[in-house]
Amino acid sequence: MKQKKIAIFTSGGDAQGMNAAVRAVVRTGLERGAEVYAIYEGYQGLVDGGERIRKMDWDSVGGILQLGGTVIGTARSKEFMTRDGRRQAARNLIEHGISGIIVIGGDGSLTGANIFRQEWPSLVAELVESGAISAEAAQEYSNLSIVGLVGSIDNDFHGTDMTIGADTALHRITEAMDAITSTAASHQRTFVVKVMGRNCGYLALMGALASGADWVLIPEAPPDVDNWKDVMAERLKAGRKAGRRDSIVILAEGAQDRHGKYIGSTEVQQALEERLGEEVRVTVLGHVQRGGRPSAFDRNLGTLMGYEAVEIILNARPEDEPVVIGIKNNRMTRLPLMESVLKTQAVAEAIAEKDYERAMSLRSSSFSDAFKTLRTMVRALPHPVDAGRKHFRIAVLNAGAPAPGMNTAARAAIRYGLDQGHVMLGIRNGFEGLANGEIEEMSWMSVSGWASMGGSVLGTNRKIPKGKDFYGMAREIEKNHIDALLFIGGWTAYLAANAMMVNRANFPAFNIPIVCLPASINNNLPGSEFSIGADTALNSIVDAVDKIKMSAGATRRCFVVEVMGHHCGYLALMGGMATGAERVYLPEDGVSLRDLQNDVELLKRGFKTGKRLGLMIRSEHANAVYTTSFMCSLFEEEGHDLFDVRPAILGHLQQGGDPSPFDRIQANRLACLCVEALVDECSRDGLRVSFIGMQDGKIQFHDMRDFERVINAENLRPREQWWLGLKHITSLLAQHGPSQGA
Repeated sequence: MKQKKIAIFTSGGDAQGMNAAVRAVVRTGLERGAEVYAIYEGYQGLVDGGERIRKMDWDSVGGILQLGGTVIGTARSKEFMTRDGRRQAARNLIEHGISGIIVIGGDGSLTGANIFRQEWPSLVAELVESGAISAEAAQEYSNLSIVGLVGSIDNDFHGTDMTIGADTALHRITEAMDAITSTAASHQRTFVVKVMGRNCGYLALMGALASGADWVLIPEAPPDVDNWKDVMAERLKAGRKAGRRDSIVILAEGAQDRHGKYIGSTEVQQALEERLGEEVRVTVLGHVQRGGRPSAFDRNLGTLMGYEAVEIILNARPEDEPVVIGIKNNRMTRLPLMESVLKTQAVAEAIAEKDYERAMSLRSSSFSDAFKTLRTMVRALPHPVDAGRKHFRIAVLNAGAPAPGMNTAARAAIRYGLDQGHVMLGIRNGFEGLANGEIEEMSWMSVSGWASMGGSVLGTNRKIPKGKDFYGMAREIEKNHIDALLFIGGWTAYLAANAMMVNRANFPAFNIPIVCLPASINNNLPGSEFSIGADTALNSIVDAVDKIKMSAGATRRCFVVEVMGHHCGYLALMGGMATGAERVYLPEDGVSLRDLQNDVELLKRGFKTGKRLGLMIRSEHANAVYTTSFMCSLFEEEGHDLFDVRPAILGHLQQGGDPSPFDRIQANRLACLCVEALVDECSRDGLRVSFIGMQDGKIQFHDMRDFERVINAENLRPREQWWLGLKHITSLLAQHGPSQGA
């Protein structure tokens, strides 16, 4: 059977993570027996042909995973917009024997690809008629297969939860916002921050939610009153009066008022200066949002999308319509290309027609939920208490090891509860603090600044209550008239909640609703595919390993990097995928002596043929005997003079730092849902104990009575772990890069 030839190119604006997708396409294609070409400089390279269409080998994409931008270039092409240009592009593909192309770009790039495919038969016929190609070639290349990947920082494409580059852009925005907030607070100053996004307010909305901003202007939901400038200024004044030292307004570049009039940063600045009587500073973040190293999420998203694209294009039939790869509910999904493009463009049309309700409905449910949550979080003070409603006393407690995002979740829960008129209590120092009565009533401003803070302001510890602890806890619950409990944490929280439920007969005070919100860097909690803190830890690992790779590549060295995770290998596997590790050692698989022998031979072969870098990632409890130190000694001894070996035990830096945008957004969303659930239970005198999480495509609450059935109690992890299904992709992409490694 003739070897299939496919090509990949990037088009439109660059987006972080494109290189990960290119790497995945090339290596997956080669592994599947295809010839893979890269078309340099986007559609212009497709028209130019020649040296801009290059055959790729395994090492062609070595060392690009951590690079921003796109190493194969991107350019807009006026020539491709013409019939003559597209005919020349078709000729170039046929001359190279390419029958399938993978396009990474935005809706404009994907629309161009679809037009190209629709015209393909007539373009080929014209080439035959002009004598540019033979009739035999026309018959052999009568069909062009197309698969699209969405690379856009705007996250504005319909049908996918995230686009390649959006998460990294959000990292840039939150980093800038955190820095601006600190200087704004120092001087009690107001800042207007303008972010990218075209007609999509995703970056502005999520950036505001993640950073704790005071006001946001997005195209999908413009101010609903004409005197919005007065309302905005009054809100900021009220925030200062309540005790805030800074005022931050985030503005999407496509923002407009309800009449369709563009709102610019200068207009907002002048409006606030007139009404606040103070100097207002403007920061336009610009292209820093598009540049720099991709986040762990974007590296893995690009990798998984690239892999999926090759699987589709190599199995494509002539009658198959072009598809675009998206991610929906944490799973790769295939979308009809033009249907998705048209629905994407429909949002811009709705905004242009001032049909904002329709524009919002066309966005994802998470977008709408985030907007609803933000409207509560940006309030200067909560709504006045409605005396006609029943109100409850809800306590919030952090438990287990600290996880970045705990403070974000506690802040969201407390403010959401206060805004609903409930009394919110903070319990300090975990279950020990509950037993000792370390309980205080929280106010709106007592959680100010918590949105971006790592660690746990309330304090936390790993103590699991037992025996006399239950007596002290029950006493304090009764004494403080606590109606419901929210536990934010890891296994300590879950085991304690389960124990309290089991001991209700002995301690009637435990007969109240309890919800556990997953917060653990290990991502090892049941009922949730993502725990708060895991994304931050993964980015810490990736940042550290990127630096390690620079050191190793300069000196012909192999590093064995040990990461946390307890008995769950999530951080190791996803960290390995994001960094291009050659080998990942997981506690779920264990490690045998034969494994280590094979890995030694793999390293020796690679370094003999010019390899300069070796990278192995080991989960901390992969094997009790074959420790990181043992592995380093073994590899060093067997490597002889070919390479040296160093350990890198990342330790508690994985638990530290400010939470990532993903963790902040998820913490806000889950915390508000938890408070809603507790209030609902209290309202109907319910006693349910549950734990929340995203699983099987939706956020849901799981009954604690099912807890023991869904866990691996010996190893403190869920019985089923979705990410184990990605092991083969990590292995495939790193298995034999002889010269450059990852």
